[in-house]
Amino acid sequence: MAKVKSVFFCQECGFESSKWMGQCPGCRQWNTFVEEVAGPKKSATVEKQLAAAKPVSLSEIASRPQERLPSGFPELDRVLGGGIVAGSLILVGGDPGIGKSTLLLQVCRSLSEKQVSVLYISGEESLQQIKIRARRIGVFTDSLTLLCETNLEIVSEVIRREKPKAVIIDSVQTIYSENISSSPGSVSQVREATGMFLQLAKRFGTIIFIVGHVTKEGVVAGPRVLEHMVDTVLYFEGDRHAAYRILRGVKNRFGSTNEIGVFEMREEGLVEVANPSEYMLSGKPKGASGSVVACAMEGTRPLLLEVQALVCRSSFGIPRRAADGTDTNRVNLLMAVLEKRLNMRLGEYDAYVNIAGGIKINEPALDLALILAVVSSYQERAVDEKTICFGEVGLSGEVRAVSMAEQRIQEARKLGFTTCILPKVNMGALRDTAGIRLLGVENVQQAVQIFK
Repeated sequence: MAKVKSVFFCQECGFESSKWMGQCPGCRQWNTFVEEVAGPKKSATVEKQLAAAKPVSLSEIASRPQERLPSGFPELDRVLGGGIVAGSLILVGGDPGIGKSTLLLQVCRSLSEKQVSVLYISGEESLQQIKIRARRIGVFTDSLTLLCETNLEIVSEVIRREKPKAVIIDSVQTIYSENISSSPGSVSQVREATGMFLQLAKRFGTIIFIVGHVTKEGVVAGPRVLEHMVDTVLYFEGDRHAAYRILRGVKNRFGSTNEIGVFEMREEGLVEVANPSEYMLSGKPKGASGSVVACAMEGTRPLLLEVQALVCRSSFGIPRRAADGTDTNRVNLLMAVLEKRLNMRLGEYDAYVNIAGGIKINEPALDLALILAVVSSYQERAVDEKTICFGEVGLSGEVRAVSMAEQRIQEARKLGFTTCILPKVNMGALRDTAGIRLLGVENVQQAVQIFK
C-alpha cells in the first residue's frame, strides 16, 4: 500500500508545511497548524494552456462599464458600492442567528421578482425548512430554485448546467469534495470549494454569495486565504438578541470598504433603517450626567451616537477601566490626558464607557465626546441635550481637526441640534452653518469651560 502523506496548514494564512510547527512563519501566529491528508495531485494539461497564456498590454484591453445589479436593498447596495457586480464572489460572515440566511433569502426574493434566475444551495437546511422561512418573508416567484446538496462536484455541475444569474451557497463550510479525504469544514475543503466557486463566477459571470461561519474571535472560520480569494467580504455585526443589525464591508474590490448598512430584525425579516442616527439616539435619557452626543463618519454617511460614561469611586484601590463599543486603550489614554492637563484625580475612580446602541466605533473624532462624557459624570453636570460634539484629542490636550466637518454639522442640524462643539481649525472651511451655533475649541480646557 502507498504511504499516506499528510501536510500541515495554517488556519490563519494558509501556509503549508510538511511538519508541524508551533509558530507559523507566514503570519507569526501560534498553534494554528492543523494536519490534513494530502490528496492525489491533478494532472494539468500544460500544453493546451500555453497557447492561451499570452501577455497583453494595457492599451489592448477593451474597457467596459461594470454591470451592477440592484439587490432591492439600498443599504446593501451602498455597502457593495452601488449594486452587485456580475461575476463577483461575495463572502458573508457573522455570528449564528444574526440574519445572514434571512438577508440572502430576501435578496433572492427581490431578484426573482425582476425575473433574475437565482439558485439557492443549502447544505444546512432542508427544503421544508427553507420554505417555512420563505413563507414568513413573502411571496416568491418561480425564478428562484432550491437545491439541498453538499457535494462540490454535484454543486458545480448543476451551476454549469443551469447557468443561473445568481447563486447562494449556505454555507461554504458544509461543502466537501470527494477528491480530498479530509472532513467538511477543514482547511483543504474550504479552500478547494472557494477556488471552484471563484472559477465558476469568473467563467460564467455568475454572482455567487457564500455564507461563512465565524469563530469565537469573530472572524470567518477556515484559512485566512479564504478572504483573499473572494472579491468582497461582508460582516454582520450586532447582538443577536437586539433588533438592529449592521452590515459592514471589510473588503471590496469594486467599491469602498468604509460604508455600512443598518437593518432592523422584524418578524417578516430584515428591514432597512432609513435614518440610523435617529434610531441610535432613541431612548436617550434626559438630564442625565455622563451622556454626550457625538457624530462619527462611516464612509460618506454621518452617524450620530450617544457616548455614555460612568465614573465612580474605586472600592479596591486599583481603578478599573472598561469600554463597550470603543477601544479600551483609547479610553485609558484620554483619561491620562484629563489627569495631566486638567489635574483631575481620576486614579481613585473606576470608569466605564459605552457607545449606546451596541455599535462599535474607533474613529478618533469621538475623542472629544469621550472626554466630555467622563468629565460630565465626574462632576455630576449634565450636558445640554441639543449639543453635539466631535474632534480628535492629542496627548497635549489639543483638539485636532477631523474630516467631513460640514457633513457632520448638517446631520446634527437635520435632527434638531442647536449647538455644535468642534475643533477651531475646522471652522475656517465651513460654508453652510445657518441654524446651528458653532463653538470652536483649541484644547480640552476650553471644551470643559463651556459647561461651567
